[in-house]
Parts: sequence; C-alpha cells; structure tokens
Amino acid sequence: MFEKEKFEKICQIKIDNVDLYIEAMTHRSYLNENKNHPHPHNERLEFLGDAVLELVVTEHLFNNFNNPEGEMTAWRASLVNGEMLAQVAREIGVEPFLMMSKGEAKDTGRARNYLLANSIESIIGAIYNDKGYEESKKFIESFIIIHLDEILEKKLYLDPKSYFQEKAQQHEDITPHYEVVGESGPDHDKKYIVGVFLKKEKIAEGEGISKQDAQREAARIGLEVKSWV
Repeated sequence: MFEKEKFEKICQIKIDNVDLYIEAMTHRSYLNENKNHPHPHNERLEFLGDAVLELVVTEHLFNNFNNPEGEMTAWRASLVNGEMLAQVAREIGVEPFLMMSKGEAKDTGRARNYLLANSIESIIGAIYNDKGYEESKKFIESFIIIHLDEILEKKLYLDPKSYFQEKAQQHEDITPHYEVVGESGPDHDKKYIVGVFLKKEKIAEGEGISKQDAQREAARIGLEVKSWV
C-alpha cells in the first residue's frame, strides 16, 4: 500500500493527486504479476521527468555560470546521469515505495540502479503534472542540483581514469595500470575489486559491479590519495 504521508515527507512535497505518484512508483514488471493493479507503469512519467530535469539543470547552469558550453554540458551530464540519480533515490529513501516484480526485487546490481534512476525521473514527472514547474524545480534543486558543488570541487565531471592518467603522467611521468585484486558474489550480482598501480605501487582500490566501474572508482580514490583533485 502506498504510504502518502511518508512519501510526502521524504520528497518534501504536498501531494494533490496521489495516483500520479503511485504510477511513478510502478515498474512495468509489477504489472506482469499484478494484472488488477489499477495504475499504469511509470515510463510515460519517466519520459516527461527526464525532459523537466534536463531543462531545470540547464537553466540553473546558464543563469549561474559563464563557462563555455562544453564545460557546462559535462557538469549537466554528471548531475543527470543514472549513477547520480540512483544515488539520489537512495539518499531520499525511494526504494521501499517501488512496486516491481519478485524477480526485479531480488536484483540488487546494475538493474536496480537503473530502476532507481528511472524512478527519480518518474517522480519529477509526477510532481510536474501534479504541482507544476516551480514545485518540480524545487525538488530538483533540493535533491539533485545540491550535488553540483561536490561535482565541481572534486572534478567528478571528468572521467576519473582519464584524469588520473593525465595527472600521473604530469607529476610522475608514469602511465597507471589496473589489476583485479578480488571478486565476490554470484555471477548475476558479482562485485569486482580493482587496484590502480603506478609501476608496482598500488595507489588505491575501487569496488564496482563491473571491472570498468571498479577501475573508475579506484581512479577516483587514487586522485584523492595523491591529492590531485
């Protein structure tokens, strides 16, 4: 059962049309197992929310920075990508409200992150339909744009592997390399631990659901370890 008051509290909104938010929390897979569910799945709201999110973020960057288009495009991408939106969903506490199939509920890896990210876009679409542009803008500013300072400070808009390589070559004239140093979990939900090395020295380790994700995390941590951020 959708708990309206709790949802209002975590999203800092006052709901008028509760049906929109139930729809926003309904994944397509849930309908396959619950034929009598009276609400559609959330993909239309996701489509709408994606557009509103991009407009609000673009408007904020345009109004607050005079940087070149290319830089602001990279900043925007860091704010609206799936990894960031999944992080926001977890910070808010959206996950318990999601309605999904039993199979989807068991998956805690990449597919869950994708579902969480889409749910944030769906919520934005629901707020836009229910409360209008200003309320959806307030939600985006409160939960997503708030991460911009950290993105700029830590240069998270740059690919960490490319940035770590650039800094390693600049400061130590060494090209870093990566090695898998550990694995855990079943095949469908495997996690990798990867080390980033300068010659034989291991600078940092990163964990991820793919080797590429673990490499990026190792590079990101390596930048902090070497104080290259």
